[in-house]
Amino acid sequence: MSDNLGLNLKLLCSHYRSIAEVCRKLAINRAQFNKYLNGQSRPTAYNLRRIGDFFGVEDYELGLPPEQFARLIGARASDTPSTPSGDPLYSLLQPLREQSASLARYCGYYFEYSNCMSVPGNILLSLVHLREERGTFLFERQERQERSASSNLPAEDWVRCRYLGAAFHLQDRVFLIDYESLTLNEMSQTILIPSYKSRITRLNGIKTGVSSGDRRTPACTRVVWEFLGEEINRVSAYRQVMLYRPDDPRIDDDVRQRLAVGPVRDGLFESS
Repeated sequence: MSDNLGLNLKLLCSHYRSIAEVCRKLAINRAQFNKYLNGQSRPTAYNLRRIGDFFGVEDYELGLPPEQFARLIGARASDTPSTPSGDPLYSLLQPLREQSASLARYCGYYFEYSNCMSVPGNILLSLVHLREERGTFLFERQERQERSASSNLPAEDWVRCRYLGAAFHLQDRVFLIDYESLTLNEMSQTILIPSYKSRITRLNGIKTGVSSGDRRTPACTRVVWEFLGEEINRVSAYRQVMLYRPDDPRIDDDVRQRLAVGPVRDGLFESS
């Protein structure tokens, strides 16, 4: 694995300004990291997990053949197992699959902007990949709650979340349900308003879920999906996944306005 690991790490590091920057962000000694790059040493399980979390890849993926890994970071392969026959959950959702209209024109990568449920007062930028697999539309959402340069949050280790889910296009609305695959302790639902323009740019909607930590407070926020393209530089996009202060210049006024809390009418919080 060491030879493949070194080559794959070099590819990932090429998306940063320098190896020194990567080492600084990972808090790993440069000399030790060079041994990883040169195949002279293999990271401990703990460091391997930290490196994978930092770059947004799984531990085992770092040891894949370089050609396969290069394709992976551009467009992830499916990791969804085949569905066993007679599964009651599969049977429950099957009518929705049959009723759902195609989401093919929406497939690709998105930045998701939302008001952070775990750190109120901050905007969370996530990376979403919506894809079609054997007639079913699945998605993966990567979150990383890390202190950004413009944030005044305590300097704590960032937390990575990876959500896996399914999407359904039902009567002029896009419904997405998912679960957090690393801890298996939460689910969320997002409802988006489709775009009928020839070119998809941004989609508005609402997301419900729970805050992380001990309180696990149920919460709801407006959400904005920004279309990035069918194929992207995933590593470069993942670098932007973090928490932002609302006044951060990297968050434009249009996103701020779309995320603004609307009025509550008759006890209902609505999106437009």
